[in-house]
Amino acid sequence: MPYDHPNTARRALALALAALGCCAVLAGCAAPQVSPPAGKPGESGQSPETPRESVTPSRTPLSSAPGPSRSLAGRTIVVDPGHNPGNFRHSAEINQKVNIGTNRKECDTTGTSTNAGYTEASFTLDVSHRLRDLLTAQGATVVLTQDADRPWGPCIDERARIGNEARADAAVSVHADGSAVGHRGFHVILPARVREGSADTTRIVGPSRELGERIADGFARATRTAPSNYLGSGTGLDVRGDLGGLNLSTVPKVFVECGNMRDPKDAQLLTSASWRQKAAQGIADGIATYLRG
Repeated sequence: MPYDHPNTARRALALALAALGCCAVLAGCAAPQVSPPAGKPGESGQSPETPRESVTPSRTPLSSAPGPSRSLAGRTIVVDPGHNPGNFRHSAEINQKVNIGTNRKECDTTGTSTNAGYTEASFTLDVSHRLRDLLTAQGATVVLTQDADRPWGPCIDERARIGNEARADAAVSVHADGSAVGHRGFHVILPARVREGSADTTRIVGPSRELGERIADGFARATRTAPSNYLGSGTGLDVRGDLGGLNLSTVPKVFVECGNMRDPKDAQLLTSASWRQKAAQGIADGIATYLRG
């Protein structure tokens, strides 16, 4: 390194101090900032090379994360789980005849079951719970006609009345069929045009058909199952005028027969929890499509 003469060094120092004083007076130069020593690794989760203030916080607060769609907010949907698990203990009550508009019919039945004893009432309640949860997640108000919270019933006329009094935007009765072996697939039952006695479905026939078509499409997509091979001529849609739950309804309503409990292949699906979730999803998709349309 070259050697500096003492006098030369003193002159250089004086010049530097003078320049610094001039800067402070004329330009208002700020004193240089001294950074604090970096923390030790592990003290704050930062490395010495990454000071705390250089970390960029998330721009999206957790509270603003997108939630489930509320597209069904303000809508009321009645879900009718077919049959009551306690009906079989109350045969006298459910065998009493009630008015279904066109004639009189038994209050209700016990429903069917698989050959292994899995009952239709258990199936319909499980699917209805899953359906309720899917619909409420989209903002809908869901009314169940029964939740195994009563010994038996309600009768078919009361089931219709629950939907009417709720002024439901849509009502769906969940069932499973009990047909012959080899009869497979789902079908949706639509109300016939009935105007007799106290039954008048004139105003709901059209909307109910649209609801049924949407549910049939949604059900087929979600479950990957085919429409009934024994009812509905391959469309999965069946029209009936002998069901009090439809005849007495004043709101759009359909029945969904999710499969045949007496066929071993269909029974294998109906007893699967994962498939029942798909069934509920298909019905929910159909209802939502109908209501949004």
